[in-house]
Amino acid sequence: MSKYLEFNTPASKQAMELASDFRLKNQGLTFLDRVFWNLPDEALYEEAVFRNEAKIVKGGAILVNTGKHTARAASDKFVVREETSEENIWWGTYNRPYTRSKWSQLMGRLQAWAQGEELFVQDVYAGADPEFKMPVRIVTEKAWHSLFARNMFITTDNKDELKNFIPEFTVLALPGFKVDPITDGTRSDTAIIINFEQRTAIIANTLYAGEIKKSVFTVLNFLLTYKDVLPMHCSANVGNDGDVALFFGLSGTGKTTLSADPKRKLIGDDEHGWSSNGVFNFEGGCYAKVIRLSSEHEPQIYSTTHRYGTILENVVFDPVSRNVDLDDDVITENTRASYPVEFIDNVIAEGYVRTHPKNVIFLTCDASGVMPPIARLTPEQAQYHFISGYTSKIAGTEIGLGIEPQITFSACFGGPFMVRHPFDYSEMLKQRILKHNATVWLVNTGWVGGRFGVGKRISIRHTRNLLNAALEGNLNKVKYRKDKLFGYEVPLSCPEVPEDVLYPENSWGNKDEYWKKYDALAARFVENFKLFENGCSQDVINAGPKRLSKVK
Repeated sequence: MSKYLEFNTPASKQAMELASDFRLKNQGLTFLDRVFWNLPDEALYEEAVFRNEAKIVKGGAILVNTGKHTARAASDKFVVREETSEENIWWGTYNRPYTRSKWSQLMGRLQAWAQGEELFVQDVYAGADPEFKMPVRIVTEKAWHSLFARNMFITTDNKDELKNFIPEFTVLALPGFKVDPITDGTRSDTAIIINFEQRTAIIANTLYAGEIKKSVFTVLNFLLTYKDVLPMHCSANVGNDGDVALFFGLSGTGKTTLSADPKRKLIGDDEHGWSSNGVFNFEGGCYAKVIRLSSEHEPQIYSTTHRYGTILENVVFDPVSRNVDLDDDVITENTRASYPVEFIDNVIAEGYVRTHPKNVIFLTCDASGVMPPIARLTPEQAQYHFISGYTSKIAGTEIGLGIEPQITFSACFGGPFMVRHPFDYSEMLKQRILKHNATVWLVNTGWVGGRFGVGKRISIRHTRNLLNAALEGNLNKVKYRKDKLFGYEVPLSCPEVPEDVLYPENSWGNKDEYWKKYDALAARFVENFKLFENGCSQDVINAGPKRLSKVK
């Protein structure tokens, strides 16, 4: 900002008060203008509004617009290929190789661009368990991105701790810095590039804050495996008896909504580790989809959208009254709220528990409308479905998605963020399921009565009742049928759920059409799993679905 204009901003005089002795010059950033170190929420509010980055809306939240990027730039992610890590990385669609020479060249241009710039720094931690927490430095160009870092990660108010802070990984989030596809070897002028050797990530030319949290998640997904910690793209909560439940699923499948249960305490809503100690949150906050959020159905998350400390991304508001309209999708379907996890009632303040999961839930949004609303999996089926990661990409969660959901397979229910081969993660999960005698459920939060556009989305009330029955052990008392294509067990009854709901074919007008569609889905599973068969046991391969022609 002051590269061009010299004037004080609200927090100018306090910019260096909480600075680390390990300054940015140690990370190659020199000749900077003011650097604002570890500003608290209030100061960042003032800076964001003063710089015209954000508006304050009714209730006290700040509202920002992320411009052309309203979702992750999934096709613009790269990992630097270097000797220390390349053998353990799953190279391909999600981990595109980037050369060391291009990285050095790019860093040189970035360092030159940054000269004279004002930057914001937050020194935070990723990982709530003291044994595994990682010091992370988030360097941002925007004040509101610095507030986002404070919301999403674990902070400290200890001045001595901040003074002596040395990061193990640094994220440079610089939306004003554009890469050049010709010069830098990128796909576009936007890029997210991770370098494990230099412990640095670059996020260039995107304002979408989700890139910051997902970059840190990607880093942890790789590094924590060396410490025998299973990193998981899941939400987690715990009952009064210490029974942990994990909820795996992509954005838009209900992970955040379903884990925010007033009868259970929330550990976290998106990213966790499962160690020999128990389960711990990677973050200190939540990043929830809020499009068409209802106070009736999702009161806890809804309340966060109307209070001080929350960042609302791309939500429409009335500039006169400052009322927000959570139903308006004119900007994007992927409207978001970032808020500290303690805004949710019944949260585990420490962010970790010393008990292990009793229930593991795979949330799939079946846009074809054929899967049962809940099914119980064997350990081998659990491994198969974890590797497959079947779901649908919901409108707005990635650049290029339209209104209609896209059937997809996202390995480990978080393929874009998994650095190792999916089989590595599945083996770690299977070991823990067997060791702690956890029950695995496949829960469909998608459509019934037909595909998208024909049927309707499964009632959240029915989904909650099914989950409650599973978590409370009531589904252990009912009879099951074996699904003839997928082989998993489907309950014949469930308290407070109509029996017809448990038979998806009954909601279709034409049952022949239903079985054709179900068979087509089974074919998609079989074809997708060919990518992973090498290295999988025969038991896991056999746990997949059978074609209709082979079971009649």
